[in-house]
Amino acid sequence: MESQAADKKNGEPDLVFGSEESGIVTSEPLNIDPSIEKSIVRMLDFRLLPVLSLMYFFNSLDRSNLGNAKTDGIDTDLHLQGNQYSIILAVFNVTFSLFDLPANLLLKKFSGKVMLPVMMLCWGSITLVQCAVHNFAGLLVCRLLMGCFEAGFMAGVIFYLTQFYKRNEIAFRLSIFYGTVTIAGAFSGLISFGVFQIKHHLRGWQYLFLLEGSCTVIVASFAAWFLPLSGSQCHWFNEDQSRVAKQRLLQDGSVKTGDELDLRVALTGLLDWRVAVWAISCFCYGIAQTSVSNFLPQMVALLGYSTVKTNLYTVAPYAVGTVVLWLVCKSSDHFRERSLHLAGSLMATFVGYIILISVNPEDNKKVGYFATFLLCCGAFSPSALFHSWYTNNVTVESQRAALAGFLAGAANCAGIPSSLSFKEDTAPRYMPALIVNCVFLLIGVIVIVCLGLWFRYDNNRRNKLQGVNITAADIATEALSDGWKDPNWRWTP
Repeated sequence: MESQAADKKNGEPDLVFGSEESGIVTSEPLNIDPSIEKSIVRMLDFRLLPVLSLMYFFNSLDRSNLGNAKTDGIDTDLHLQGNQYSIILAVFNVTFSLFDLPANLLLKKFSGKVMLPVMMLCWGSITLVQCAVHNFAGLLVCRLLMGCFEAGFMAGVIFYLTQFYKRNEIAFRLSIFYGTVTIAGAFSGLISFGVFQIKHHLRGWQYLFLLEGSCTVIVASFAAWFLPLSGSQCHWFNEDQSRVAKQRLLQDGSVKTGDELDLRVALTGLLDWRVAVWAISCFCYGIAQTSVSNFLPQMVALLGYSTVKTNLYTVAPYAVGTVVLWLVCKSSDHFRERSLHLAGSLMATFVGYIILISVNPEDNKKVGYFATFLLCCGAFSPSALFHSWYTNNVTVESQRAALAGFLAGAANCAGIPSSLSFKEDTAPRYMPALIVNCVFLLIGVIVIVCLGLWFRYDNNRRNKLQGVNITAADIATEALSDGWKDPNWRWTP
């Protein structure tokens, strides 16, 4: 044990395996060449991440462009009445939530290289079809189908990235990937502003769907050729890089890499009480996130600006939210801490909603506009942080794929009450919707903090029983064959 302490002082954590006496035995570290590992991470960062981020950029545009289309009068052109616009947003989230789990299990079976481009090609085609709809029913069917095809993409990329990156690398990479949501939000306003200036045979919102749908189909075709199968089966790597890529994940990622989908193991892993707690917390943050994504243009419109200025004024909050997202996730990876970073982000959004409830934005434009910055600063970080949190604590790939699909579906379910709470008869301030968001944000903060504290308590309990002081960073995931039941297991809080 003295040698362990000395190693830890030198900043070189031991890789820990099970023992019969104290429950802890160290082994020789996996032989990973630092220079090769550095080249692998650099290659992934500059080849894999940009393509996935571009794919998600168009995923975000195609999913949220209805909000921009509404500012150009799509609801008037299609003769939408009452709450039909909110219903269209809600039904999208129904299929978007239901198909997350099966889509992710299919991705585990057929690989991200196949499933991610196929999903993208399908929803891009639906975006193109949307420009031809002429009534409520047509748009409703298109949004239902789009929900089917977009379901599982976010969860699929989360699982896909865990096949390339270690646990202490994943949050920042997810933030770069997920940051395209905020970038897409900013560019959505700019693109809409430009497209809506076209005065020709079609309406501005029809040109918007044509442009974004066409670009989506082109990117999907490229991705089908470019994406690799997994970290250990990547056509960019030479033999040494492929070997090190696999060793990296066995050291700090998975018990086993490249195994076949085990449906029984995948589904039984969803029955644990901690999964239920995670599901509640992601449903709570999902309500705020969906509200900001779908209704930020309407919130900015509270300031009393024209349609053109409303779209332009959405750019800055999204841009600031992107920078905050990257900084918070970088900090989370550095400290290997998720729950407090997650709770802090939710509180930022909570404060933003409280300001909008307390102040009339039209009378206090600067204060109201500041509130939209807080909304974006807190609404987007939770997704990257939350998905890093549970994937850090699941080392069996089949279980991780199922959990990613299930929890992404739980978060997407939040889009249903979020969409329905913004009723037309409560416009322009949408006070009931703002209150609903605040309530769920507070519940989310309480649940997340409690689970994080329990993880810390259980880690301390295990350390006391074994007479050691170790963390998740000190244990090779390859050795944790019993998962959470393994005496050497340590949580990432």
